Amino acid sequence: MKSAFFGIEDYRRAAQRYLPRMVFDYIEGGADDESGLKHNRAAFESLRFSPSRLTDVRTRDLSTTLAGQRMELPLIVAPMGLTGACRPDGDIMLARAAARAGIPFVLSTASNVSLEDLARRASGRLWFQLYVVHPEHARALTARALAADYEALVLTTDVTVNGHRIRDLRNGFSVPMRLNPRMALDVLTHPAWLTRQVVGGFPTLPNVQTEGSANLEVQAALLQRRMDAGFSWDDLAALRESWPRKLFVKGILSASDAARCRALGIDGVIVSNHGGRQLADFPAPIEVLPSIAKEVGSTTAIIVDSGFRNGRDVVKALASGANAVMLGRALLYGLAARGEAGVAEVLAMFRADMERTLALIGCARAAALDRTHLAQR
Repeated sequence: MKSAFFGIEDYRRAAQRYLPRMVFDYIEGGADDESGLKHNRAAFESLRFSPSRLTDVRTRDLSTTLAGQRMELPLIVAPMGLTGACRPDGDIMLARAAARAGIPFVLSTASNVSLEDLARRASGRLWFQLYVVHPEHARALTARALAADYEALVLTTDVTVNGHRIRDLRNGFSVPMRLNPRMALDVLTHPAWLTRQVVGGFPTLPNVQTEGSANLEVQAALLQRRMDAGFSWDDLAALRESWPRKLFVKGILSASDAARCRALGIDGVIVSNHGGRQLADFPAPIEVLPSIAKEVGSTTAIIVDSGFRNGRDVVKALASGANAVMLGRALLYGLAARGEAGVAEVLAMFRADMERTLALIGCARAAALDRTHLAQR
């Protein structure tokens, strides 16, 4: 039977049909009036390519170098919490699809599998994303990630407080899930999702469980999922001293902050507005990417996320100075629609679209992309 999936939007629609509304809204929603989501997409759509003709593009090379290491594909699976709400063992499925594609997978602090369990059940390049909820808990997570042999640590800095997500508030979305009559009816009308959740188990947050903690303040902070709003540049410097492997800082949106990261010896910055989920009025990462690349591009790895829906977007980001791109929602659409196979299919779709775009703009190597391949606005 011929596939019914020809683009990311097909996976999105399938995910919407499969998931209860409260879960789909959690994935799809943004902060405030959600104008940030639209702006992220509009920023990509405002960019156009400037092609070079009569160049040899019979073979296209998508490889790049990130923090001194070669990558065959300039993609990374972004840290995403509560993937188990899409499919039980969603984190495992994402990690295994990433390993087959030869790209890193970043496990979220808010994952539905413990970082140790993931390391046992999935191979490949594993990174761990750190939310600093409380200093004591952050130190424990960092030590666990090192003991479990995670390749890199990704510190997320843009969640000093939780964003105002109206969809989640309206739906009463929480972990653990507490169903009111309206939500229960929604769940019952999605029997395939409900059956998988009953068999596989509803999502929990094993990395932030408090059993065994003697510090009541830590327990309270974890149960309420309060972030440490006092985490500062001095704390980042201390983290850099204590973590011996690659360290990336996520949530950077200015050249000055990127420069401060470089000065502290951070291996890479992740240019991100959290997918429009924290504040609607941030710039789109693709807009500020050129200034950040100009400031630190030759000395510090640059990753970018937020709003990527096709391989053309990835090529635009590479031409704007990024070394690699983190994918989030697009992979969750594939996960919800078709499980691990859907994630692999979405990654293959991105690869094919990138190769096709390189051929059509007359650039055989992703590493050779620069601003000359983009039309001036």
